[in-house]
Amino acid sequence: MATLVYLLGLLGITGLLAYHRASLRTFTLVFAAALAVGTLLDITGELSWLAFLIIALPLNLQALRQKLLSKPALKAFKGVMPEMSRTEKEAIDAGTVWWEADLFRGAPDWNKLHDIPAPRLSAEEKAFLDGPVNEVCRMVDDFEITHDLADLPPEIWQYLKDNKFFAMIIKKEYGGLEFSAYAQSLVLQKLSSVSMVLSSTVGVPNSLGPGELLQHYGTEDQKDHYLPRLAAGKEIPCFALTSPEAGSDAGAIPDFGIVKKGQWQGEEVLGMELTWNKRYITLAPVATVLGLAFKLYDPEHLLGDEEELGITCALIPTDLEGVKIGRRHFPLNVPFQNGPTQGDKIFVPLSFIIGGQDMAGQGWRMLVECLSVGRGITLPSNTTGGLKTTALATGAYARIRRQFKLPIGKMEGIEEPLARIAGNAYVLDAASALTVSGIDLGEKPSVISAIVKYHCTHRSQRGIIDAMDIIGGKGICLGPNNFLARGYQGAPIAITVEGANILTRSMIIYGQGAIRCHPYVLAEMNAAYNEDQRQALTDFDGALFGHVGFVISNLVRSFWLGLTDGRGSSAPRKDATKRYYQQLNRYSANMALLSDMSMAVLGGSLKRKERLSARLGDILSQLYLASATLKRYADDGCKQEDLPLVHWGLQDALYQSEQAIDQFLRNFPSRIVAGLLRVMILPLGLSRVQPSDKLDHKLAVMLQTPSETRDRLGRGQFLEAIESNPVGMMEAALKDILAAEPLYDRVCQAAGKKLPFMQLDLVAETGLELKAINEDEAALLRRAEAGRLRTINVDDFDPQRLIAGVSDMPKGIEDAA
Repeated sequence: MATLVYLLGLLGITGLLAYHRASLRTFTLVFAAALAVGTLLDITGELSWLAFLIIALPLNLQALRQKLLSKPALKAFKGVMPEMSRTEKEAIDAGTVWWEADLFRGAPDWNKLHDIPAPRLSAEEKAFLDGPVNEVCRMVDDFEITHDLADLPPEIWQYLKDNKFFAMIIKKEYGGLEFSAYAQSLVLQKLSSVSMVLSSTVGVPNSLGPGELLQHYGTEDQKDHYLPRLAAGKEIPCFALTSPEAGSDAGAIPDFGIVKKGQWQGEEVLGMELTWNKRYITLAPVATVLGLAFKLYDPEHLLGDEEELGITCALIPTDLEGVKIGRRHFPLNVPFQNGPTQGDKIFVPLSFIIGGQDMAGQGWRMLVECLSVGRGITLPSNTTGGLKTTALATGAYARIRRQFKLPIGKMEGIEEPLARIAGNAYVLDAASALTVSGIDLGEKPSVISAIVKYHCTHRSQRGIIDAMDIIGGKGICLGPNNFLARGYQGAPIAITVEGANILTRSMIIYGQGAIRCHPYVLAEMNAAYNEDQRQALTDFDGALFGHVGFVISNLVRSFWLGLTDGRGSSAPRKDATKRYYQQLNRYSANMALLSDMSMAVLGGSLKRKERLSARLGDILSQLYLASATLKRYADDGCKQEDLPLVHWGLQDALYQSEQAIDQFLRNFPSRIVAGLLRVMILPLGLSRVQPSDKLDHKLAVMLQTPSETRDRLGRGQFLEAIESNPVGMMEAALKDILAAEPLYDRVCQAAGKKLPFMQLDLVAETGLELKAINEDEAALLRRAEAGRLRTINVDDFDPQRLIAGVSDMPKGIEDAA
């Protein structure tokens, strides 16, 4: 009996040490002490001590450990390590890791999350949002832009230039606004509430483009020349990266430059002969300066020994002879300026390279680092703003629109999609805010930017589809009063650009996260690449045994937290959110364990198992979205009335995390390993459920009822009730309808019968005749009727109004016309 108690105690101590990630030395000392106690109790003997020494000495004596264990392990690791291209290595090395690393390591430090300062606007940024941003929103007529002009009108273009909308990222010393990432995000969110064309036009120059690249890598001469001109709107930039043969695989661009001597402004200089054919380039048709990405070759070795220098970025004035630019693509009736550009054997000096000659071949690293910032701001902000506006407008419509004698928003079938829209709007706003907070702290979060790019665009599209299902006929008839159709049409654009979503989910999120966020894998890889064998062995030894301890810890944590569903693990709050932190601890440990086991079993082939990688990325993504939601709740002051939104966001994220784990295990190639992992990770089976109908009901009611919570959900959107803003007019109509309902009930009571809730102007007259209401109340009923009709009616047109012109048709079609 004593022996059994001793063994169980030893097992418990081992588990406790592993759970808390004790060091190898601590393990050794504790086991030695346990053996000493066992010897005193006559439980352990010489064989136990011998076995202990055989294991402990090689592990604790570094020289012996390296010779017996680490050296052969390093050789084996080199043999199975997948080949990595230069562009892959540069992508992995680019950017920084931040909060996502904590989530990846199986034991998040929640205090670190809550120590991140909540984003705040400066007085200047707030004035810009309240002034120029609101003013340009008042100027916008989106139907005119998308149907009549296929462009922003000239006065809006000029207003954007005059008020430095294209210079939000440019430093003040060059005449820019130098706004925070948070301010940029809020500007784009508000602009997206009135026009996708407007928000895209403003977003791109402040994202990946010449301005961003110049500030980070440009020479002083380049900065002094271009940045003031960009800030003043004298130059319109674009960045030409993708081409017909290389869309999402931008590293495979076929465009090239040849280093050679040539004539420039009457002198022979060392330069480049450039040939390119680019597509899908936003602002290209109106650009005055072209940021160009191409592969640079030096066959005559004019710059050094290397012939293939790699991807390079240069600035090309579009008025150079031979630069073809000006035609347009037509992206899904959301006609922001987007088009092709070509050049054939155009010679420019090497000084046109961003950063000068020394940056030849450094373009891919430059692009990836800048993209990790821009991808975390522009598309997430645009789509989050669009979904927030959609949430408010659809909630208002569902409360105003009646069928079967009641508002459609009270039907359970409508409540389900309304809840998804509301819950996702809250989650995406939280994720966007946390991401830009990191960027403002100096991070270049390549993994996080991929997460928010994918999930903000993906969930926004699903939310718009839900909204279209709810508003039905109102949504399918285009016109000035349709608040949804252009967003519905244009949603695939955001899905496609800056790395297609399928690629982002299946390759980028986990592909970068597994290496960058893991505490040991990158160190092991760097050691394997190190040509200094002595240093390589030392580095690999430290990383390897740290990695072993990491795996053991996550194995123990996964099993224990699976049995307890996270109970007893750390949580920074003792309120309604406590259990969510504990459950996230569980899935963080699960993801870390699954990641290590996948790399151990599948090795380099994991790179090709894209669906498995995607599911691991899904777990990391859900952990990030969930933690961002908890952070937002705390930053907003832990307001109890917002809890339904928090509950929905966390329950959805946890459910999707567990589903990803389940699907991963069901499809893991080694069925034995998958079975063992299922026992360790899901010892009691699946436990998460989707948000309940009761919770959905709370969110649906919230969207239809003006309140401080609803205001926070739609914070920062342009909601002024002006003729050109159907969402603002609908918000006003919602308030009038809700105020009119008690008056309507009073008139019905005075009339002794239930009147139809329509023709409220006639109800007003009846009420006045019966002296049930006064003139001010009658005026409110009339105003509510006008708002109700505006909300439910759709636009109609003279047939000639809908005919588009036939100019600039492709050759052949134009001739036939």
